[in-house]
Formats: sequence, structure tokens, C-alpha cells
Amino acid sequence: MPKGGAGGVMEVVRVSFADLKEGVDLAAQIEAAFGPGGLGIIAVSDVPSYPEARQRLLPLALRLGELSEEARRSIEDPGSKYSFGWSEGKESVEAGRADALKASFYANPLTDAPTADPQLIHRFPTYCRPNVWPSRDIPELEPAFKALGRMIVDVGKQLLRHCDTYARSRNPHVPPGKLLGVVERSQCHKARLLLYRPPQQQPPSPPAQGEAAAAESSRASGDEAVPSGGDGDVSSWCGWHVDHGSLTGLTRAQFWRGGEAVEGREVDPSCGLYIRTRGGQIVQAHIPDGCIAFQVGHAMSIQSGGLLAATPHCVSAPKGPASRGVSRATLAVFMQVRTVQAGPHCSRWSVLFTLVRTVHAS
Repeated sequence: MPKGGAGGVMEVVRVSFADLKEGVDLAAQIEAAFGPGGLGIIAVSDVPSYPEARQRLLPLALRLGELSEEARRSIEDPGSKYSFGWSEGKESVEAGRADALKASFYANPLTDAPTADPQLIHRFPTYCRPNVWPSRDIPELEPAFKALGRMIVDVGKQLLRHCDTYARSRNPHVPPGKLLGVVERSQCHKARLLLYRPPQQQPPSPPAQGEAAAAESSRASGDEAVPSGGDGDVSSWCGWHVDHGSLTGLTRAQFWRGGEAVEGREVDPSCGLYIRTRGGQIVQAHIPDGCIAFQVGHAMSIQSGGLLAATPHCVSAPKGPASRGVSRATLAVFMQVRTVQAGPHCSRWSVLFTLVRTVHAS
């Protein structure tokens, strides 16, 4: 169990990338991070070239947010319910509350077009439509986004090998390689470059959107809303939710004030990622510097028979005078369930969406 107390800060369980690759027995760490008493999150350290890839991408979130309204609209994709390209003010992730202070840029980091089948694109636009890139205004975004997104997916696959070993050691009925397999054969991973605007700053007049459409957009983004439990203050930057996919890779956030990088802990030590444990305890989770974090999604919790726990989490905005003008950026990579051919009358994509709907209803 990570060190920490009720309402305190917990250091995330950490493993090294070398240990992942070399097949070191990490069962104890997997259980401490993802098991019944864990936070549902683990950090992987010492990934080659990761700090440089992170630094190339995250500042581009600020540049996206500073584009003109016309330029931002040119990279929106309403046909995907704003699940590709730029999205701001379109989502709701907590009790119908508008996601007013967070903007996102979505893309599939592995392929620009997961399918060429027009029927699948029409039926499942939130996953099957092609990527949209601001090639004219920020040409460096596409290579930086893909490089970091693919790196996180590759590290996630290494981690899933150990999750498979752990799950099978606890339950021999779990098929070998099940957790890795559903991710490895997937074509619908989605990465989300997030820009959290300063708490005192309202976004530039987002168009209104109905509750049903907002909920669908939130599901497509990789999130499933959960009740806040009265913790609105702690979820001020991002509402309580559970990721609905298999595994989510997450960079440590970067903060800015007036375009200059600042340390979030210096602005307000209480801001950042919060997690609600299975026991109902709310703790602040600190991702170590230089690490990639990975969180269990609801789908993987189901696939593992509950051995690996998905936990609700949110993001708290900084408070106090020092928080004025402070923004935050991170990249989340949602590794989704695999695409499979289930039969002549069941599209391979239908299996994915059936699972997502089952997760949402549970």
C-alpha cells in the first residue's frame, strides 16, 4: 500500500522501465498499485527519451489554446461529437456540470484513419473518423503528439504483460495474455492533449450543447462520469470520473503562468490529481518527476475479474492569489479494448461499444 493518510498525499507506486522489459517479478508492485488496497495507478520511471518527448508536446497545448477562434474552429470535428480535433465547452463529466475550464485536442496516436469502411465511420464516428491536425498553424504538433502517444502505448503494453502474469497467478482461469491482447490488437486508441485554463478565466464563449450530447462526448473522450459525493471543491478543474477503456497512460502535468513554466506545488500544494479509493478515502496522488503514470480503466477491471481496480479520480485547481493566471497541460492516452470479428451480424466495432455501454450502465 502506498504511504499516506486520510486526506493526505500518497506517492504513486513506482517501477522502472528496465524491470518491465527484463521480466523482473513485479507482482508485489502490481498488487500494491492496482489491487484491492491500491490507488489504481502506477508510475514507470526511466523511460528512454520520455522527458524530451513530453517537453516537445505539452507546451503546444498552450499554443493551441492561443489560436484564433477561426483557427480553433478549423480543427473541430462536430461529426465525431468533438472526439477528434479541438474540443472546448462540449463535455460534461460530473452530474451534468459543464466542463468549462478544460480544452482538449484529440487524435489517434497510432493511425490517422483506423478504418476506411464508410459504414463503420458513420456508425461509430467517435472512434472511426480520421484525425484532424492544425498543419498550417502548428505543424510540429502532429509529430510530437504521435511520438509521445506511441511511446506511452508501447510502455503500457510492457506493463500489461506483468498485469497478465499477476492476474493469472491469482486466478488461473484468466486466459494467458488476455489483458495485453485486447489492447495489442486495437486500432481505436485515443490520446487527449489537455489544457486546463486558469481558474479565474472563462473559455471563449463555447456553444451550448444538450445534456445527452455532452454525455456522449464525455464517454467518447475516455471518461465515465461518477457522482461527486459532495466533493465539488476538489474536482474544480476536472470532475470525478472513471476511465472506461483498458489502460490510461498519463504524463505528469506541466504548469504555466503568463507563458512561463512554474511548479504546481509552488502555486498550491493541494492542486492536482485526486483519487477515491475502493474504501472511499480521497487522497492526492503525486506522480513522480520523469515518470509516466498508468491508471486502470473500467474495461480492464472487468476483464481481470475485479483483480485490478479502476478508481474514480478528478483534478483540483489551484486556489489563492498565487493561482491567478496559472494553466495546466498533460497528455492522457486511452488504450481501448480490442476490435474483434464477433460474427456475420456483429461488427468488430460493435463489441467495443457493447462493452463501453455495459461499463457505463454498471
